[in-house]
Amino acid sequence: MRRRSLLAGTGAGLAALAAPAAIRAQSATTLRFTPQQALVTLDPVTTTAYITRNHGYMVFDTLYGMDGSFQATPQMVEGHRIENDGRLWTLHLREGLLFHDGERVLARDCVASIERWAKRDPFGATLIATTDELAAPDDRTIRFRLKRPFPLLPLALGKASVPVCAMMPERLARTDPFTQVTELVGSGPFRFRADERVAGTIEVYTRFDRYVPRKDGPLGWTSGPKVVHFDRVEWHVIPDSSTATAALVSGEQDWQEYAYHDHLAMLRRARGVTVRVLDRTGFVAMMRVNHIQPPFSNPAIRRALLGAVDQTAFMQALMGPGEPDLYHVPLGFFCPGTPMASDDGLEVFTRRPDYAKVQADLRAAGYNGETVLLMVPSNSSVLMSQGAVAADMLKKSGMTVEVFSVEFNAMLQRRNRKGPVAEGGWSAFMTNWAGADWLNPAGHIALRGNGEAGYAGWATMPRIEELREAWFRAPDEAAQKAICREIQLEALREVPYYPLGQYLQPTAYRSNLTGILDGFATFWNVRRA
Repeated sequence: MRRRSLLAGTGAGLAALAAPAAIRAQSATTLRFTPQQALVTLDPVTTTAYITRNHGYMVFDTLYGMDGSFQATPQMVEGHRIENDGRLWTLHLREGLLFHDGERVLARDCVASIERWAKRDPFGATLIATTDELAAPDDRTIRFRLKRPFPLLPLALGKASVPVCAMMPERLARTDPFTQVTELVGSGPFRFRADERVAGTIEVYTRFDRYVPRKDGPLGWTSGPKVVHFDRVEWHVIPDSSTATAALVSGEQDWQEYAYHDHLAMLRRARGVTVRVLDRTGFVAMMRVNHIQPPFSNPAIRRALLGAVDQTAFMQALMGPGEPDLYHVPLGFFCPGTPMASDDGLEVFTRRPDYAKVQADLRAAGYNGETVLLMVPSNSSVLMSQGAVAADMLKKSGMTVEVFSVEFNAMLQRRNRKGPVAEGGWSAFMTNWAGADWLNPAGHIALRGNGEAGYAGWATMPRIEELREAWFRAPDEAAQKAICREIQLEALREVPYYPLGQYLQPTAYRSNLTGILDGFATFWNVRRA
């Protein structure tokens, strides 16, 4: 795509550059952002969608943050005290915390918020299962009495992965965790302007002028002082990739969350545009399969298909052969380059597929031509490219394939159906996760083996559940790493999903913006140069 053709038809963007002083003054106090997709779910506790996570961190605050080393740091709490051999934790809230409705943030609000979140989050569920009592003895004190030591408590409450442990008023936190709250009243650095919302087109946030940032802490990801410099942030949804990129190049938009990979070369040449990778853990791609319906209810069939997976093909379909620095293979079941990752068992992904052998192995495993319905999100260029490779892989393996291409949120609805394909069910779907969600077994939702109580696909893997519990009790990091190696080998036997590779996702923004932090898209600390 040539730069000239991208700029054609962007009269609105060019006109903005020659706008009168009043509009230029508004630009100085308004940040215009193009999100990855439309915001559908507003409650950050009820979904694993990253767009909702990003929105949630604007409106809500968390008790702890997470820094660039994936360590928990105090955020709403000023600190904590640990007693009774690690079985009593006392957390103290900072002074001056207010909700957007003007009410003080109280410890009982936080207790109710933790309890609600823990019913949706695996890490939180483990924390609560380890807790004898969670109480608020006074307005600024949160107390955990534990059955056994749980040194990961701050990380559970402050992890930047989904779902978010968002603090909200008790009256809202008492909402069923499978139902969205009716108001968005948080204590975060921005207010959500529901009155200006046009769903699917624009979301508006304004600075909460009574927010009190931390005075200390490492600044990065969700950690440290959240100082806001823009009075207003507007999210403009631009589904067409060329239009979105043209709006950034012309200056009509300030920041594009995900720079399209096929536009990277042009963006790097564009005057006044910066291209940068904020999150070095990137994204990890996967094909999730349905463990309770044929054919993937048969573990031998799942194992046989491992031989067909060409991770390099999946990554090059996304990046092209000219961007080798932006992807990593082989990918296992933990994020590459992080402490729990290993190469154990990954030789299966380093061999070229022998499809004749895969076909024979599938027949021997019991595959009888059942239709494999593969769901692919139609509004994600990344997942569409992955879906095309997956469909080709399945067909070359001798499987009967039906591709169901549908908008992402509609796919999320269908993937909850547990019946057979003939009754509106599914066999597999394409998705990706932030690498930070695959750091360890604690919050790794797709690696749970808790059956129909777990993530769509409903894998039952008792040995992995046993190893996960052992990981929490491990005495040190070396022991945790050894357990994760065993988890990876067990996952290659059970195949909860097929890992397809890790890729880095650049963002792009106008070069007159400074202060954009590493991690995902956050809007504090950002200002115009």
